[in-house]
Amino acid sequence: METYCEHCGEPGGHPSCREALRLEPPRFCAHCRRRMVVQVTPRGWTARCVEHGTLTSA
Repeated sequence: METYCEHCGEPGGHPSCREALRLEPPRFCAHCRRRMVVQVTPRGWTARCVEHGTLTSA
């Protein structure tokens, strides 16, 4: 199964995108490449894919 970059949505992982994800929430689902609904709050973030569910910051 192919995975997609959570930052830019392209196949695979990219060093610059991984670095950006340390500071930002993911924008694309790694499983299906769909754009996720992202909400950022002072306490963290949530990113929701309509197909694969919700991710939250730790």
